[in-house]
Amino acid sequence: MARSLAPDGAFATVDGVRLHYHYHRVPTQKQSDPVLVFLHGASGSAYDTRLAFEAIYRGRSPVLFVDRPGLGFSERGRDEHVPPAGQAHLIAGLLDELEIETAVVVGHSLAGSVTTALGLAAPERVKGLAFLAPVTHVWPGGVNWYYSLAALPVIGWLFVWTLTLPVGERLAPAMMRNVFHPDPAVPDYAGAIRLPLLFRPHSFRANAEQICSVKEAVRTQAARYVELSQPALVVTGTEDTVVWPSIHCEGLIRDLPDVETLLLDLAGHMPHHTHTTDICAALDRLVTRVTAKEADGLSKGAPETLQPA
Repeated sequence: MARSLAPDGAFATVDGVRLHYHYHRVPTQKQSDPVLVFLHGASGSAYDTRLAFEAIYRGRSPVLFVDRPGLGFSERGRDEHVPPAGQAHLIAGLLDELEIETAVVVGHSLAGSVTTALGLAAPERVKGLAFLAPVTHVWPGGVNWYYSLAALPVIGWLFVWTLTLPVGERLAPAMMRNVFHPDPAVPDYAGAIRLPLLFRPHSFRANAEQICSVKEAVRTQAARYVELSQPALVVTGTEDTVVWPSIHCEGLIRDLPDVETLLLDLAGHMPHHTHTTDICAALDRLVTRVTAKEADGLSKGAPETLQPA
């Protein structure tokens, strides 16, 4: 099935790595206008964030949807591109390639760690940060056994070339019910996000490597979150059982200097699909905050550090 799926976006090569993306400009767009940059979570691709946001924003706000390295139709790159900082390096290069001067990065789940890494690595370009049910801090425990197995140097390749498809197809229905709980999954969600792309051996392994690398990465990154002076938005559902809000979202609220919170009652781990209208309103407010801060900085001749919200 995956062989019948073909890329429908554009490609750019950054640091030798081919990245797949969809960039929708608007007719009146100026170079300095904020661009919403959507980064999908683990076990998916940009088709997930496009499904939630593309129809809403296309034509009224510039938006960029990126297949993170190794997933969708983007190449994995080298080993240094696997952790959040390495992914952020490539995505920052893509922003430069596309001449995006003001990015508001929106990261879901695991991409929360890439969002913080981007904000730390390229603050001159990444002017706003939004976190949807994010992974950003160290949590107790490990990851699912099949990710640990798939990420191993030798046996991992054997696993992904022989068992990924049957194991993935068996686990997929339960995984989708779990991530959307307590809401029902979006109808034909697997088809809409082209889930078979994940079960290609190289994609499943890249996904596993990223999942297995993120815990140690955020252990280091979290100590620097106080440096993230950009206006930020943290969105969490009270019923998220995939990523614990009490660790990640509360950690961001504690660590970020300028943060707004959107708490969604009875929402699970996929709020961008189940509470899209609320999130878009919050993103619009974030863009307004970014624009105001940029204008204020220009009027004063120097960047301003805002106080906590």
